[in-house]
Amino acid sequence: MNETQNSYPISTGLQRVAELAKEHPEWAFTNLAHHLDLCLLREAFRRTRKGGAVGVDGVTGKAYEEGLDANLEDLLNRAKSGRYRAPAVRRVHIPKGDGRTRPLGIPTFEDKVLQRAVAMVLEAVYEQDFLPCSYGFRPGRSAHGALADLWQGLMDMGGGWVIEADIRDCFGTLDRARLREILGLRIRDGVLTRLIGKWLKAGILEDGRITRPKAGTPQGGVISPLLANIYLHEVLDIWFEQDVKPRLGGRAFLVRYADDFVIVVEREEDARRIYDVLPKRFGKYGLDLHPVKTQLLDFRRPHGPKAPPSFDLLGFTHFWSKSRRGYWIVKRKTMAARLRRAMKAVSLWCRRNRHRPVREQHRYLSLVMRGHCGYYGITGNSSALRAFREELRRTWRKWLLRRSNSARRAGNREWWDGLCKSYPIPPARAVRSVLALT
Repeated sequence: MNETQNSYPISTGLQRVAELAKEHPEWAFTNLAHHLDLCLLREAFRRTRKGGAVGVDGVTGKAYEEGLDANLEDLLNRAKSGRYRAPAVRRVHIPKGDGRTRPLGIPTFEDKVLQRAVAMVLEAVYEQDFLPCSYGFRPGRSAHGALADLWQGLMDMGGGWVIEADIRDCFGTLDRARLREILGLRIRDGVLTRLIGKWLKAGILEDGRITRPKAGTPQGGVISPLLANIYLHEVLDIWFEQDVKPRLGGRAFLVRYADDFVIVVEREEDARRIYDVLPKRFGKYGLDLHPVKTQLLDFRRPHGPKAPPSFDLLGFTHFWSKSRRGYWIVKRKTMAARLRRAMKAVSLWCRRNRHRPVREQHRYLSLVMRGHCGYYGITGNSSALRAFREELRRTWRKWLLRRSNSARRAGNREWWDGLCKSYPIPPARAVRSVLALT
């Protein structure tokens, strides 16, 4: 583990921990708490978003910064002495775009800083254990890396039998006793394990009442993705690599981003065996695969005019299609549901902000367009990108025309063409090559 493998530098002490973890994968570390110092807390503070929503104590990042040195020293003393009490997490619900809502946990700012510092210590160990198939919430790794790995694997194998899996509420249902057992294989430092235990037991404040779930990782916690990665590394990654692959008659590979994953298998009989045992494996660790959203499909390269069914991962629909030279290749396009959700968000913003100056609206919508292309702008997805841009322009025009009677009277082609020349929306373009690794 070095600076070229991570998005941030680590201390000499943590660098040594990483080296030892790599050299001795069988070791359990019992003395890591001394790496949790003021220097690490300052770095954790620096990388913690200051403008986020406040937790149950109402303290903002800016307010915490006013007495930063004293606050961090007090936090460090409480954490190491065992006096730190994990505050309840404030829960709010945000709309998902389909009429439902998604619960979102908001820890206090101080809790976020401490969780981030502990996560940095744990990463020094676990980044040496995690396998190349794992991409989510890891330093220097991204969703586009997972997509590139999946695309290359599919092309190399000529497709295969794809197991598209969906874990029901992974972050909220994983077995905490099992998680402690898994952590104990590598981490036996009392200070760190005690802090993690407090975060697991922290209550959730909603509508004035505090509840204490018996399963799952800390709601909205900075450390939650890392704990889930550690859990799924044992449940899925290691099991697939060490137990499943040696028993197969053909090639197979796994791509996992946090709790989203697909398994691609060369032979049908191998795929069906994995598909049958997968729910039992997850059930053993208290996790449940969605019976409808988890499916096995034939995704082999077509030999006739008809293409096989598609599957979804990380916001993209993956499907076989003909290249310009007439060859079958795997292409990706924005999932229809994601495209509709993005368009709906633009419409809602334009409606709520139609009173703002055109220059401000243009600045925001340009950022939206660039951000959309930054993620969905991959080779072969031009049609979906153009559709999003045209819908953004159409929606913007619609709500500009509702600003006043004069605007409605001016709503002709010349007016709109002139405005688009003065305030052009960025073009829809693929900013990432199909072979990009990051």
